Amino acid sequence: MDDSTPTTTPAATGLPSNDQILESLKVVKDPEIPVNVVDLGLIYGVDIDANGAVDITMTLTSVGCPVQDLIRADAEMAVGRLDGVTDVNVEFVWTPPWGPDKMTEDGKRQMRMFGFNV
Repeated sequence: MDDSTPTTTPAATGLPSNDQILESLKVVKDPEIPVNVVDLGLIYGVDIDANGAVDITMTLTSVGCPVQDLIRADAEMAVGRLDGVTDVNVEFVWTPPWGPDKMTEDGKRQMRMFGFNV
């Protein structure tokens, strides 16, 4: 076996999977846009280490978003509730910039329900 191949999976170690982390993040919404951060396409990456520390790389719809701290706190709280998670770190990045093309089809549908043209 290749030494770089992991021998355990998150489920086998009692840690949440990436899908479980993303699902937990669906409760986090940008207060200015009535769609969760996952369906908005704001989550760029999720990484969990063997000790249960979760690193989330995400962006916001605009640089200088006034609710950045609120979204960070909500994301940390949502993921921190998952079994096996010991720490959550949210890092905001601006490259690549967010655009409506990053939204999921469900996110676009939700935006259209609220009158946005996407």
